[in-house]
Amino acid sequence: MILAGDIGGTSTRLGLFEVQKEKPRAVVIEKYSSRQHASLEEIVRIFTRKHGSQTEQACFGIAGPVLAGRATPPNLQWSVEAAGLERELNVSKVWLINDLEANAYGFAALEPEDFYFLNQGIRHQEGNAGIISAGTGLGEAGYYFDGKRYRPFASEGGHADFAPRNTLEVELFLYLNERFGRVSFERVLSGSGLLRIYQFLGHTGRGEEPAWLAEEMRHKDPSAVLSEHALDGRSELCAKALDMFVSIYGAEAGNVALKFKATRAMFVGGGIAPKIIEKLKEPGFMKAFVDKDPMRSMLESIPVAVILNDQAALLGAAMYAALEAGLFQHPLIA
Repeated sequence: MILAGDIGGTSTRLGLFEVQKEKPRAVVIEKYSSRQHASLEEIVRIFTRKHGSQTEQACFGIAGPVLAGRATPPNLQWSVEAAGLERELNVSKVWLINDLEANAYGFAALEPEDFYFLNQGIRHQEGNAGIISAGTGLGEAGYYFDGKRYRPFASEGGHADFAPRNTLEVELFLYLNERFGRVSFERVLSGSGLLRIYQFLGHTGRGEEPAWLAEEMRHKDPSAVLSEHALDGRSELCAKALDMFVSIYGAEAGNVALKFKATRAMFVGGGIAPKIIEKLKEPGFMKAFVDKDPMRSMLESIPVAVILNDQAALLGAAMYAALEAGLFQHPLIA
């Protein structure tokens, strides 16, 4: 049995998996609020007490850099060590990998209906692939082809410097620079980043916040409220913020495609994309994605797909453990 985990700044998912037909199959999955627990070990302890400690292999995808079997997630006050989890689970090997790397491994376990293509491009081209994922933070990862299969690799590209493309985005940069100093893409492309764009537009007189909206934001997740009323048309300010967010998202997805030469495919993951899929279908995302002369024609040829299955990273962690344990060999993307 494989214990897999998807460790994010907001939620932690743990699952027990068995391998069937060269794919992990979930036996049980539990979801926890990450910030309500002092450590990953604490959550693992709760999970194993409930479901038993029948684990033979374990892998955890963690939102943050993993170095020498240790991770300190930037959006959590945790320190995660493979050695401590090995003692907790009484197993010889626990793998820690980046959550976007886990997401990438998970694609082999997904079905065609788990993807929505924003751009069909030229399918099955040779070359690398990439993934960008906005949620609590911003993750980026890639794949390279080793001659036999596609192998994911992690990056911390979400923490690279934000690059404004026009006068409005320069103003946004200056607004955020005054608040935070250095401005990374994660400051803009994340749940809190969407709220910052909304606040910037209001602060600079580009829209009015009605009293009913301010009240709703005080009692609910502000970013979720913002997205909801951008999509239902009740707030022009929310709509402007989401349009700006989607354009920057498309631009950075195109940046990742250029950096990784991701001619095979670009994937858009994370918790935000499926919730705003109707907005992503509009021209703004792909317009920003391809607007990179002299590389426009290459970018237009790249298939771009939104991942609709929110368990991709959890499946990927299980897939990674199965591959490393030699339970099967599997191509990672078609």
